[in-house]
Amino acid sequence: MKFGETQALKDISFDVKEDEIFGFIGPDGAGKTTLFRIIATLLIPDEGKMEVMGLDSVAGFSELRRNIGYMPGRFSLYQDLSVEENLQFYATVFGTTIEENYDLISDIYSHIEPFKKRLAGKLSGGMKQKLALSCALIHKPALLILDEPTTGVDAVSRAEFWGMLSKLRQHNITIIVSTPYMDEAMKCSRVALIQEGHILSINQPENIRKEFSRKLFSVRAPEKYKLINALRSYPATLTAYPFGDSVHVTFTNDKYDKEIYDYLIERGIESASISETEAGIEDRFLELMEKGAKA
Repeated sequence: MKFGETQALKDISFDVKEDEIFGFIGPDGAGKTTLFRIIATLLIPDEGKMEVMGLDSVAGFSELRRNIGYMPGRFSLYQDLSVEENLQFYATVFGTTIEENYDLISDIYSHIEPFKKRLAGKLSGGMKQKLALSCALIHKPALLILDEPTTGVDAVSRAEFWGMLSKLRQHNITIIVSTPYMDEAMKCSRVALIQEGHILSINQPENIRKEFSRKLFSVRAPEKYKLINALRSYPATLTAYPFGDSVHVTFTNDKYDKEIYDYLIERGIESASISETEAGIEDRFLELMEKGAKA
């Protein structure tokens, strides 16, 4: 898929199983939104084929749109309509009513129903998220597409949202979701790592984590920025990336010499601590990007 000279997607291939939560992880510009718009029949691919629920995404777009719920990354409901009016509008568009499918959205909508007369534009981020999800579900779609639905939302609302997604699987709804949060990725059935339009890996989250090929070490010191620069210049360092309050490092031969402490002290970094740690999805993603850059 191209936009001018920019190739947004490049020879990607994947399948999603019925009733699973399939996650996509990748930086901005990786191609996630373009891919989601193709799945949702909002974009026509300029080459290749996308089959969704047994139908071609181009030839079968009309039927597919009746069976897909799409929640874009940016809040796109009518901000000058109330909560209730937005939900009624989407129900009418899909030829249903709030009452007909209320059981499906009740766990979600009940959080904002007390504010149903409030304008959508006046809602908090978490409430907008719940309204958008309710509108995407009101016609009981077989496939739900969520483009970074929790970005910019507080931690409590994020946890609530993912609890709601897990319950939706009981209604035989397949979910495709992108997220920048690694804790959310661990809640998916399977995850695809995508970078510059390429899918780097697809697997269960735990298996992606286990695919990390080297021993990984966590290094901590008070001045993290200075620590990263020092570690990256250390001769035995292969990679060094910031990770929370530490730096995740790999070394040649999968070990470090005690002389590294003297090396750091010479560069003004005292009381550094080094310990072996388990790799996460983000570590594996960075490793795959490194390999791709060298290929």
